[in-house]
Amino acid sequence: MGTYALTGGASGIGASLAALLREQGHKVINVDIREADVIADLSTPAGRQAAVAGVRERAPQGLDGLVPVAGVGGSGPPGTLITSVNYFGAVVVVEGLRDLVSRKRGAIVLLCSNSAPMSSPEDPLVASLLAGDEQQALQIARDNDNGMHYMAGKRALACWMRRNTMAYAQDGIRMNAVAPGPVDTPMTKPLFDDPKMAEVMQYLIDNTPLGRAGKPEEIAAAISFLLGPDASYICGSVLYIDGGYDAHTRSDLV
Repeated sequence: MGTYALTGGASGIGASLAALLREQGHKVINVDIREADVIADLSTPAGRQAAVAGVRERAPQGLDGLVPVAGVGGSGPPGTLITSVNYFGAVVVVEGLRDLVSRKRGAIVLLCSNSAPMSSPEDPLVASLLAGDEQQALQIARDNDNGMHYMAGKRALACWMRRNTMAYAQDGIRMNAVAPGPVDTPMTKPLFDDPKMAEVMQYLIDNTPLGRAGKPEEIAAAISFLLGPDASYICGSVLYIDGGYDAHTRSDLV
């Protein structure tokens, strides 16, 4: 059995993934701000380094897989927090543990979103994220209160994955991403309850061919597949797990 590290395993998709991997007999190292094997705040550089150090201490022989699930979203958290956790909290941890995944020729799966295409590729926030300039990105997020921070961060994360696919593959690492639509988790529940956001969320559901939100275990199952040997020739892909929303709304973009 393998050794897998993930962030955000205390709730939602991360908790479902951790449970599934353990049911399969794997060792799981969970990083989260609470109720985890490694307690770390991924919104700060120091917290990310603590996360990397904690995983390295628990998996000195290497990792069969790594999944940075931790993230924040919705209408409540400030754009700076969304930016620091969702993008840098994923990329910095992946880069910091790259050699451990390479040691076992393992797999990495990033958590993106089907909302990423709703942001503009010309967004200066996307450019600053891809440049790795956290201070500039945070300043842009602070000054621009347009509510697009989540989508821009997920677009940048998907772009980062695709740009680095070749380099990681040369290290023996398959790297992919999943792009869920709305999923019934503690993070999304406030969106459905918020009068300002409920109409938007209902629009998304109404334009989802399957007509419902996803379940955390459905996303976890897809991630588990991408981590495993049956996905051995899948590399650099973004798998939409959104009940058909992307196909319906971007029918000709393939």
